[in-house]
Amino acid sequence: MWPFRRKPEPAPQVEREQAPYPMFSTDMRPRDAKKAFESAIDRIRTTQPQIKTPDGVAMDGASGLKDVLNLAVPNLPDAVIGWFSAQTFIGHQLAAIIAQHWLVDKACTMPARDAIRHGYETSVSGLPGGKDDGDIVEDLKKADKKYRVRSNMEQFVRLGRVFGVRIALFEVESTDPDYYLKPFNPDGVTKGSYKGIRQVDPYWCAPELDAQAVSNPASAEFYEPTWWRINGRRYHRSHLCVFRNSEVSDILKPAYLYGGVPVPQQIMERVYAAERTANEAPQLAMTKRALIWTTDTGKILANQDAFLEHMEVWNVYRDNFGVKLINSSDTVQQFDTTLADLDTVIMTQYQIVAAAAKVPATKLLGTTPKGFNSTGEYEESSYHEELESIQTNDLTPLLERHHLMVMRSEIAPEHGLDPDDVEVLIDWNPVDSPTAKEYAEINEINSRTAANLVNAGAIDGMDVRNRLKDDKNGGYVGIADIAEPDNPNDPDANLLKPPTEPIKPVTGSIGSGTEA
Repeated sequence: MWPFRRKPEPAPQVEREQAPYPMFSTDMRPRDAKKAFESAIDRIRTTQPQIKTPDGVAMDGASGLKDVLNLAVPNLPDAVIGWFSAQTFIGHQLAAIIAQHWLVDKACTMPARDAIRHGYETSVSGLPGGKDDGDIVEDLKKADKKYRVRSNMEQFVRLGRVFGVRIALFEVESTDPDYYLKPFNPDGVTKGSYKGIRQVDPYWCAPELDAQAVSNPASAEFYEPTWWRINGRRYHRSHLCVFRNSEVSDILKPAYLYGGVPVPQQIMERVYAAERTANEAPQLAMTKRALIWTTDTGKILANQDAFLEHMEVWNVYRDNFGVKLINSSDTVQQFDTTLADLDTVIMTQYQIVAAAAKVPATKLLGTTPKGFNSTGEYEESSYHEELESIQTNDLTPLLERHHLMVMRSEIAPEHGLDPDDVEVLIDWNPVDSPTAKEYAEINEINSRTAANLVNAGAIDGMDVRNRLKDDKNGGYVGIADIAEPDNPNDPDANLLKPPTEPIKPVTGSIGSGTEA
């Protein structure tokens, strides 16, 4: 009846799904930790490969790891197990999204670029007599530029760190329709058939295993995909170079789609903590001074509009140029928050990110670390060891396969060589780059060593000259050879010959007036 109306029906309450754990995984609740552990085990079980067993193979022979997951850990707290179980594969797409962040991108890109920055030297062995290896090496260098090998090596490592796995395919135009389906045969690479290196992101690839790769742990290819299906076509593993970052154990390989652990997954929580800490700094600087106004709260609640208007006027006069007026019965106090160690706290978080990414903080951040070793020499040495491991284990197989293909497709037919007799050798240059001062110190030490060897009669001046001519960092690279005199009986001809008497060491100092 008017003026009464029916009360509207209340809106249905939708229960919001609770997140498995709060902001950081270290804040996980015990019940959520147990759920995370159980879901991780279920994920491993469901990602076991489904194998189509061939004729003559029993079904239980390809059962995989069906009994391996009988985990019995009654004495470990659920929170501990759940926290570690939550550190699982995040997926290739999410890894790519996280890698957009500037710090994650540097952590993935910097080792790839540093590993190839100083390049490598190529040599050839097994050439028949009369063949100049200089022409072969020059053709190999031209082929490396033609097929953009340096760019391919950088992307091979960089995106391999981003996704945890990277597939490099060597494209060959073959008349055999089953060329890629069968194991790699070097004789299948004919003249002009090699077209370069193609790299594929892992979400375009599907691993496939045969029964032997799943059922026989004693096999060298156990739990190694026999084929990778790309664009609906099977590629035998011997045709590919596969980069894996932090390869996992057999029990976790199906969950990681037979790849490695992505760097974004390893450092994402630490990056988030570091960025949150850095973002707190400007906010803390704006609110470091807290004003406490003691007043009658009863009067405030009685007239809130007037109080809010008064507070707006108060905020206008908060700076040092304003005049603040208070009632004689009010009390105002100011508390300051110290920011003395805030920069150390922030930089420590970023240094943890650098440690997880295996990159020195001095390189990743471009600044001196705080709280730890201020020089960073040990971290730099460990970083160089990591780069050398990347060169040896990941880049050298890629280069060797590329040179094998180039030799059979282009260089060997052009020079009339048997590619089975020729071997291309790769020698990586040192990963560290000495400064101009360090080069000068090295040359000074080498000169003293040469003088001692000449005085001992082990070498002569011509040997020293030849070494200087070939040393690209010695300052005398490419100097002309000493010409033989037309008239050996000429007394002045001996001036062109190396000295036969020992070289006297220099005494005194330059510019001091002491006779040398």
